[in-house]
Amino acid sequence: MARETAPATGQDEREKSKRLGSLGSLWPFMLPYRRLVTLALLALVLTASVSLVLPLAVRRVVDNFEDGSGALLNQYFGAALAITALLAAGTALRYALVTRLGERVVADIRKAVFDRVIGLSPVFYERIMTGEVLSRITTDTTLILSVIGSSVSIALRNVLIFAGGLVLMLFTSWKLTLMVLLIVPAVVVPILTLGRKLRKLSRENQDWIAASSGSASEALSSVQTVQAFTHESMSRAAFADVTEKSYDAAQRRIWTRALMTAIVIFLVFTGIVGVLWIGAWDVRAGSMTAGALVQFVIYAVMVAGSVAALSEVFGELQRAAGATERLVELLHTEDPIKDPQSPAVLPTPVRGEISFEGVSFAYPARPDVSALDNVTLQIRAGETIALVGPSGAGKTTIIQLIQRFYDPDEGSVRMDGMSLADLKRDNFRRHIALVPQDPVIFAASARENIRFGRPDATDAEIEAAAQAAAASEFIDRLPEGYDTWLGERGVMLSGGQKQRIAIARAILRDSPVLLLDEATSALDAESERAVQRAVDELARTRTTIIVAHRLATVKKADRIVVMDQGRIVATGTHDVLVAEGGLYARLARLQFTDGMVAE
Repeated sequence: MARETAPATGQDEREKSKRLGSLGSLWPFMLPYRRLVTLALLALVLTASVSLVLPLAVRRVVDNFEDGSGALLNQYFGAALAITALLAAGTALRYALVTRLGERVVADIRKAVFDRVIGLSPVFYERIMTGEVLSRITTDTTLILSVIGSSVSIALRNVLIFAGGLVLMLFTSWKLTLMVLLIVPAVVVPILTLGRKLRKLSRENQDWIAASSGSASEALSSVQTVQAFTHESMSRAAFADVTEKSYDAAQRRIWTRALMTAIVIFLVFTGIVGVLWIGAWDVRAGSMTAGALVQFVIYAVMVAGSVAALSEVFGELQRAAGATERLVELLHTEDPIKDPQSPAVLPTPVRGEISFEGVSFAYPARPDVSALDNVTLQIRAGETIALVGPSGAGKTTIIQLIQRFYDPDEGSVRMDGMSLADLKRDNFRRHIALVPQDPVIFAASARENIRFGRPDATDAEIEAAAQAAAASEFIDRLPEGYDTWLGERGVMLSGGQKQRIAIARAILRDSPVLLLDEATSALDAESERAVQRAVDELARTRTTIIVAHRLATVKKADRIVVMDQGRIVATGTHDVLVAEGGLYARLARLQFTDGMVAE
C-alpha cells in the first residue's frame, strides 16, 4: 500500500520554480486584508526603528557616566526605559497583527483548496491519493501559517535592522564599517550554496510526509480488511518505512540547515571580534569615544544578528515556498470535466429521459482497455431498465457517465434531449438520486445521513423515507433512534443497514432519475423484499436504472439490457431474453436452477 519512492506529482515543475518567488502566490489571499497588512507593517517599522534608537541612548549613558551632577545620566536612563517600553508595546502589537493575519489567510487558503478539490472529477483522484491531498491542506498550510504569522515578519524586521544598523554604523565609524562589509561575501556564499540544497531537501521531506499520510489514510480507512487478512504487521512495516524515509529526509534537511547556520554565525561574529579589537585600539588612541565604540558594537551585533536570523528564516521561507507550490498545484489543477462557459438549462419539469448515442469510453487510468464500445441506448422517461452482465461488462460505467463523472471519448450522453456536456453539472445532478454499490455513511446521526439526500427535508419526511426503505425498524432500536451517531464510515452498522440508509437517502431526494447500483446486494431476503416493494413503488413515477447481478431483482423491469465487454448484446424482457437463449439465458439458468435464487 505504501509508495516505495517519493511522490512525483508535480515534482519536476517544482524543481524549476523560481525559488522564493512562489510565495507571491499568497498575495491574492492577503489582498482582502490590506488594512491588517498595513497596520502590521507600521508596527514592524515602529519596532525596528525603536530598536535602532536604543543604542544612541546607550552611547549617551556611557559617555556621560562620569557626569558630576548625575542629572543628565538620569535623563538618558529614563529615555532608555521609555524606548524599551515602546519597543515592548510595538512588538506585542506586531505579534498580534501578524498572527491574526496568518490565521486568517491560512483559513482562506484551506477553504479555497478544499472548495477546489471537492469539485474535481474522479479523473483527478486516479492520479493522487486522498491522504496526499489532506497532507497538503493540513501540513503545508501549517508551514504557510508559520511563515505569514512569524517568519515573514521576522525577515522584514531584520532587513530593516540590517539596513538601518548599517547606515548608523557608517555614521558612527566608516572605517570599522568598511571592515565589517568585507565579511559579507564570506557570509552570502554559504547561504546561496547551502540554501539551494536546503530547498531541495525541504521539498523531498514534504513529499515523504504526504506519502506517509496517504499510506496511513489508506490503511486506516480499510482497517477491518487489514485486520481480517492479518495484514497489521505488513501495514505497520510499510508505514514505518515511509515514515523513516521522511525522517531521513528531515535529518538531511536539519543538518544542512545547522551547517549553514553554524558557518554564518561563526563568520559574522569572528568578524565582529576582529572589528572590536581594532576599535579598542582607536579608543585608546583617543580617535573614538568609549560610548561610540559601544554604540558601534551594539549596531554591529544587531546587524550580525539580523544576518544570522535571515539565514535561518531563509530556510523556513524555502520550506513555505515548496508548500505554496504544492497548494497552488491543487488550486490550478486542470479538471478535464468542466462546466461550459455558457451552459444550457434543462427544460422544466425534468422528465428524466436518458440517451446514449454511439458512446465509446476508456478510463484514463486504463486508456488501452475499452469500458464501453459504441453503445447506443434510449431510456424513456419513467421507464425502468436493468443492466445485467458479467463483471467488467460496463454496467457501472453507464451509471458514472450519466452523472458525468467522466466524458465519453466518442458520442454523447443526453438528458431530456440535451447533451450533459452543455449543462452545468449541478444543474442535472440535482435531478438524479444514486444508491451506490458501496454505500457511503458519514460520521453523523442517522437522521443527518438520510437528510443528505435533501438538506431541507423535515423530520417527518426523513422518517417516511426510512420507513419506505425498510430502515426505520433498526433505526428505532438504536440507542438514540434517529439521532444516534453512526461513527466514521458507519462502523456501527451492518452492510445491509448501511445500504438501507443509502436507499432512504435516495428516496428522500425524490428525483426524476433513480440510479441503483447493486442497491440490494447486501440485504437479507426479508429486507430485500421490503426494499424491492419500495423501489417498485418509487420506480412508477421516475426513470429508474438498475445495475444488478441477481436477476431475481430485475425480472419486473420494463426492459433488461444485457451487456458484455462494453457492448449491448441483447435487450428485452426477462421472458423474451430467456426464450432467445444467449448470455442472459445462461446467467438465468445458473441463478434460478435448483432453487439457488427464489423468485
